[in-house]
Amino acid sequence: MATLTLGPALAGRGIAKFPADAADSRASHYANMKPKRCLAELERRKIPFTVVEEARGVLVPVRLTGPIGTVLFRTDFPAERRQSVPWEIFDCRLVLALDDFAKLLRVHDIEEVRIFSAYRPPSKKWPKGKVARRHPGGLAVDIRLLRKRGGKKLVVTDHFNGRIGAETCGPGAVAPDPATQEARELRSIVCEAADARLFHSILTPNYDRPHFNHFHLEVTAGVRWFIVR
Repeated sequence: MATLTLGPALAGRGIAKFPADAADSRASHYANMKPKRCLAELERRKIPFTVVEEARGVLVPVRLTGPIGTVLFRTDFPAERRQSVPWEIFDCRLVLALDDFAKLLRVHDIEEVRIFSAYRPPSKKWPKGKVARRHPGGLAVDIRLLRKRGGKKLVVTDHFNGRIGAETCGPGAVAPDPATQEARELRSIVCEAADARLFHSILTPNYDRPHFNHFHLEVTAGVRWFIVR
């Protein structure tokens, strides 16, 4: 799983977009939310969670203790280990974006999302109290599989059917090849999330080889860019 580095090179390649109303997006609204307000919003939305006492690099670390709405986000670890592995720690702000994403997934009859990780602990040299971005900050999640009611699975590595460098969404989008029902639905889910601007960064197998088996969804505080590839 790759570490995403953003900078002028990405913008120069036409990957990053800088809309004038970026601050009005749901991604920006959540990413810039203060900790107390974020936790209060989780409570208001009745999202089941517990606060994690400490997760180096994460501003507001939480664990999900049940589904978001009717959609369960989890790793492949067995139940007895899930409450101790670091990869199921999320920043509260990402959870709010995932709550909106879960509403979209329910339209597609998705009831479970399998992830590789959300949080990935930074180096032990990372200063205590310093907030990180992306996975070390608990602000990104890598999704490998979506399961529908009835058991049908949409597996990114098997069903996305993309091509590195191809546009995923928008006027220049390249259709999956072959354009199976699973490939079309995976593409629809990604592009609906992009249109709703739920995340600042959405990376698919079209982005590069390290993303061949997952979707990377990320919110980032203090930015005005969006990436969908």
